[in-house]
Formats: sequence, C-alpha cells, structure tokens
Amino acid sequence: MRVPKTLDMSCDMGESFGPYTLGEDTRIMPFITSASIACGFHGGDPLVMRHTVQKAKEHGVSIGAHPGYPDLMGFGRRMLHTLPGEIEAYVLYQMGALNAFARTAGVSLNYVKPHGALYNHVAQNEQAARELIHAIQSQDAPLLLYMLSGSLCSGMARAAGIEVIDEAFPDRGYLKDGSLAPRSVQGAVIHQVPEVCSRAVQLATEGTIPALDGSNVPVKAGTLCVHGDTPGAWIMAREMRKALQAKGIRIQAPSPGPQPGDQT
Repeated sequence: MRVPKTLDMSCDMGESFGPYTLGEDTRIMPFITSASIACGFHGGDPLVMRHTVQKAKEHGVSIGAHPGYPDLMGFGRRMLHTLPGEIEAYVLYQMGALNAFARTAGVSLNYVKPHGALYNHVAQNEQAARELIHAIQSQDAPLLLYMLSGSLCSGMARAAGIEVIDEAFPDRGYLKDGSLAPRSVQGAVIHQVPEVCSRAVQLATEGTIPALDGSNVPVKAGTLCVHGDTPGAWIMAREMRKALQAKGIRIQAPSPGPQPGDQT
C-alpha cells in the first residue's frame, strides 16, 4: 500500500464579494494547510483578500493565489475567449494584487492555482498553459503550481522548471480519463462527508479514485482540495483531516524549493 509521509490539504476561499458572503472560511481555516485565495476577478475583493490573508497567517496556513477569468457574474466557471497574452496578463494582475496583501501582512505568496474555467483550460490547452507558466516564471521568488494531476499543464510546467503539486479532489466526480466531470453532470459534486473522506483516504493510500463509471482511476495527489463554497465544507475538511491522520498521514503544506521524498 502506498502511503505518503505528508499530504497537503487545500481549500479555495476568500470568494466573498462586497456584501455577499460565500463559504465558511473562518471555520475551515483551522483544518487546512493551504489557502487558495481568490484575487478579485471571479470572487473576492480587496477587503476580503486582506482579511483572508490575515486569517491564514494566524493559523499558519500557506497562501496561494487563485486567479480566474474576469467573470464575477459567472463565478469564473464560464469559458471566456481570450487573445494571445491575455491569460498571462490576467494571472500577473491577480498574483500581484494578492502578493501585495501578503507582503503587507509579513507573509509570502507560496503558490498559484488557477480557478474554475481557467483551471480546466490551462490543464489541457498548450497556449494557455504556456501563458500561465510565463506568469509564474516572471516572479522574483519561486512559486509552486497547484495543478490537476496528470494534466498537460503539469508536464509543461515541470519541463519549464516549476515545481508542481499534483492536485486531486475528493469532493468532485471524475471521468474515466482522469479529468473532472463537468458540474452539469449528475455526481460531479459530492456532498456526503463519509464518501468524501473515503475517497480522500483512497487517494492517499492507493493513488486511485472512483470514477463516475465505477472504475478506479489512477490519480497522483500531493494536495487534496476542498471547495469552500460547498455547503458544510468546514465539516468536510475537519473529518477528512481526521480520517487521513488516522492512517498515519501527516498533514503539511509544501514549500517552494527542494523537498524531501514524500513516499515510503
């Protein structure tokens, strides 16, 4: 049985906007090790970003930029047509905004994880992936990339010298090719806490996850993501962490730079 020594638990958060509250970030924060913080394009605003960074600092949680398409109304989950260079500019803009709040709080921006439709697009489109990689490479300090395990973007980023943390989703349905099921498909989002915990343990110990067709799909996981906008996500995060620790897995965020082996 394959059991990693350490595993990251991440959450997409900071997605509230103005008077609209989305997710239970304050309740989730104690149970995760990495916070992927919205940067104002699909969700979040300057006050929410500053607050979320501060809460992450208080809990010792690693901070990542969660850039998306400029699509507040669609929550960044609609595919937008872009001209060459636009995705790189979108990512640079959003990373810069969050990095300013991180530096003001005396903490570091550690990674980048695209959001929603942008995440799915860069995962499989060479031009989009290249623009994301250029944006990350342009920064003064090295940044990790959290990206869908086995994706085109993951391979391209590694080839470009970026350290990639393979991401898996216990609360999302998978297709047999290892891609995420579209949210329009029944079973694409999993709400039952025991099922999510079981899938998380299977990912961590066996390196597979059940697909919608009943098969077990190989998925390498360095971080397990919980979606903060899922109702009851904080309970899901708490129970998932307990289930993983019961299997002897240490929950810890990765850091940019050389890492020791994470498998026994």
